[in-house]
Amino acid sequence: MSQGFFIAGTGTGVGKTVVTAGILRCLRDRDIDAVPAKPVQTGGETGKDGFIAPDLDFCLSTADIHPSYREIALMSPYVYESACSPHLAGRLQRVYPEIPHIRACLAKLLVLHDIVLVESAGGIMVPLNEEETMLDLMKTLDFPVLLVAHAGLGTINHSLLSIHVLRSAGLEVLGVVFNEVEKTPPEDDFIIKDNPKTIARFGNVRVLGNVRHLAGICPESGHLWDQFEHDMFGFKKILEGVKTDDR
Repeated sequence: MSQGFFIAGTGTGVGKTVVTAGILRCLRDRDIDAVPAKPVQTGGETGKDGFIAPDLDFCLSTADIHPSYREIALMSPYVYESACSPHLAGRLQRVYPEIPHIRACLAKLLVLHDIVLVESAGGIMVPLNEEETMLDLMKTLDFPVLLVAHAGLGTINHSLLSIHVLRSAGLEVLGVVFNEVEKTPPEDDFIIKDNPKTIARFGNVRVLGNVRHLAGICPESGHLWDQFEHDMFGFKKILEGVKTDDR
């Protein structure tokens, strides 16, 4: 398989979709043929052709990408109505996510495009089905991992555990992006400033960005995406990892 990045989170609600959309936008602005993928989406929304993946739709809209229905099916092969763990959603709909099928879909995408940004569902150890976890999918794809972490209190333990699990599985951790999902009270500002330094030191990991709170961000929020790009000071490291094929 060609080149891609896996955007994982230390848990649910850390802002993986915003980070994925922002990085995608930055790559596309540099004329790099990158596309998003959300292999497993729970909490899908009803569309005219069945359930749609809102996370994928957000990324596509942000980067102004208009894929065919066939490509969308490759980008989000498993979409479930229930907002729960993938294994439970699969059990409820009697169709579990299968890693070989996800890999095959991404391989087809990479025939058409140079880079794929794969966004996880939930955290690293979330079960995909009754036997495999998100980590198993990550190991199968073997893409460099960008870890998205909550910026505030509690993130040190979650982040260091996630880094340890990823490296123990033989995966490359490209770096960590800290995301301020909610506005931090002024009295906690010292925590926000110290967390990245502490995790970088104890985790021996690169910090790729400290994304400030982006209130009300949407695909059309040009000034907020400019702020995102400014806060992603490690984006150059992502560019260094981009390998495109001559076709």
